[in-house]
Amino acid sequence: MKITVVGTGYVGLVTGTCFAETGNDVTCVDIDVNKVKKLSSGQITIYEPGLEKLFERNLKEERLHFTTDLEEGIRDAAVIFLALPTPPGEDGSADLSYILRVADQLGKMLKDYKVIVDKSTVPVGTADKVHAAIAKNATVEFDVVSNPEFLREGVAVEDFMKPDRVVIGTQSERARKIMGDLYAPFVRQGNPVIFMDEKSAELTKYAANSFLATKISFMNEIAVLCERLGADVDMVRRGIGSDDRIGKRFLFPGIGYGGSCFPKDVQALVKSSQEAQYDFKILEAVMDVNEKQKLFLLPKIEAYFGGNLKGKHFALWGLAFKPNTDDIREAPALYIIDALTAAGATVTAFDPEAMANVKQVVGDKIKFAEHQYEALQDADALIIATEWSVFRTPDFDKIQSTLKNKTIFDGRNLFEVPRMEELGFHYESVGRQAVKR
Repeated sequence: MKITVVGTGYVGLVTGTCFAETGNDVTCVDIDVNKVKKLSSGQITIYEPGLEKLFERNLKEERLHFTTDLEEGIRDAAVIFLALPTPPGEDGSADLSYILRVADQLGKMLKDYKVIVDKSTVPVGTADKVHAAIAKNATVEFDVVSNPEFLREGVAVEDFMKPDRVVIGTQSERARKIMGDLYAPFVRQGNPVIFMDEKSAELTKYAANSFLATKISFMNEIAVLCERLGADVDMVRRGIGSDDRIGKRFLFPGIGYGGSCFPKDVQALVKSSQEAQYDFKILEAVMDVNEKQKLFLLPKIEAYFGGNLKGKHFALWGLAFKPNTDDIREAPALYIIDALTAAGATVTAFDPEAMANVKQVVGDKIKFAEHQYEALQDADALIIATEWSVFRTPDFDKIQSTLKNKTIFDGRNLFEVPRMEELGFHYESVGRQAVKR
């Protein structure tokens, strides 16, 4: 099948590459000339484990193409995916301008029937708006389908190739048949393709991300309570996670969620609720808890240094909002950097993939190290903000000999408290009783 994907960000590039991997002829369209040149020449523009190998293979096999010309890109395509940005506006609502602008252009370009798919995360009612924007100028039949993505950055290729479920919102039998055929190779193991109306599909994505964000914020609240009551959040997590009704995933406490999905999707669902005259109190609380949680370590750090951080120097391990990605959108590390530097401290950071992106944001506000142990030089303490695997089993002798003080503030609970006590570190984490030295 010939497919077009408009937008080559995380979702668009993964979507296009994975569809090409199952034998489809895919053209990806983007207005960024430099990005299209890089992709066409074989230079991948995002970091996502497993993607580069598929990208190179399908480019070589000429199943994957890139262009800045939308009209050329959709020629002969049976399905057009819109994988465009929907950033939050000032009021928290999703900005649909990118999607509607392309929809307006598409109406003038359609020569025959096509299925236009909203792949971006969009508010309820967007499919209707996209349909209206296309219909203004269209002279042929078309269908607009909602097909939300459920990709986790860091494992997006695996999620796409072996999805838990595929959600397709359409009331058109013609579109249903085409989308069913397109996704058939991905669900051969029996995982469901769930068909529903467009509005239900749009709300499904927001509901899923908001529920997961709620689990994270709930556990972060439990972690705070554990510290005050003398309990251990790891024990509580294991105790409740073994209940099948609750499940083990998304119960790890830390310094808050970030990224491109949870923050804006929760915010957008709250905004949609307000527009429907409904006060979504739980999600309001989720956002409030998460904002506070990003700076959860700061009071601990300030207390340890007697309330004055001026002149102190910190090593920071981790900048991406989660491991196995270079995405720094709403990353807690950025909030920590701002707070530390505002208090007069200096920072040297290391991240396996995200340092170039952070440099574009903070410039010379902090220093960057070429490897994790170099970041420890002359540091008064180590702060851990992202749970990269490379940080999980470090050389503690090297940490001890390089840091000025044997002090670690761990925002991701990477190490066992008894082990850190045995090694003689001052170690503070989230929701567990601190080791004091």
